[in-house]
Amino acid sequence: MNANLPVALTIAGSDPSGGAGIQADLKTFTALGVYGQSVITSLTAQNIYEVTAIQDIPPEFVGKQIDAIYKDMGFNAVKTGMLSNKKIIKVVADKIKKYKIKNLVVDPVIISTSGTLLLNKNAIGLLKSDLIPKSLVITPNIHETEVLTGKTINGIQSIKQAAIELRELGCTYVLIKGGHRRDTVNSNDLLYDGKKFIEFRAKRLRSMNFHGTGCTFSAAICAGLSKGNSMEDAVRSAKRYISGSLRKSLGYKKKERRLIHHR
Repeated sequence: MNANLPVALTIAGSDPSGGAGIQADLKTFTALGVYGQSVITSLTAQNIYEVTAIQDIPPEFVGKQIDAIYKDMGFNAVKTGMLSNKKIIKVVADKIKKYKIKNLVVDPVIISTSGTLLLNKNAIGLLKSDLIPKSLVITPNIHETEVLTGKTINGIQSIKQAAIELRELGCTYVLIKGGHRRDTVNSNDLLYDGKKFIEFRAKRLRSMNFHGTGCTFSAAICAGLSKGNSMEDAVRSAKRYISGSLRKSLGYKKKERRLIHHR
């Protein structure tokens, strides 16, 4: 390993298809010139179409993974993804506090694209009270924003109001991702720092391969922060990365049993 490389840690679930979760995060870190480390919180049986089974890692073992990594190399930035239950959220929040992690990206993974619940409903309150207040930035999509606020999102004004409410939970920044917005032309993300809103604009891309884009986006932000970038620069760089990845992505078309290269 190059000792000059920044180090980032992902704490999330495993996706054996390689498109989301730990696997997507590590690929992103490597592509962006960051040394990636990982703590697995859950094992999943899934592909790009569905999640068929979930096996959570014992919370104590999740904590031991974090301890082992911190004692060896430490990390410049951390992102969390799938934290499926209260006990896992609690141990992760406790370790974040113990090691005084400042560059924390919380991606509040609640439900898979295929509709599988990835966070127990009774754990949402703990996510809001124990982990989000310790984060530098949270990165919910529209659906996750609705779950966290309990309100329907139906336009830019409701997105801005939701960002204000979410920041009141204690995080420094809120980034509401635009991939699930009801806009067929654009996919714009909104960053709020408590004073101003910054919109990161991009045209909506046609692709078969959206599996794991949320994980990849938050991992790219984490990578930028690990390099010492400002939040705005980290988000802008991540936006470029995810747009470029979608344009060049390999999509698997099941019926024809062949790979399709999206340009």
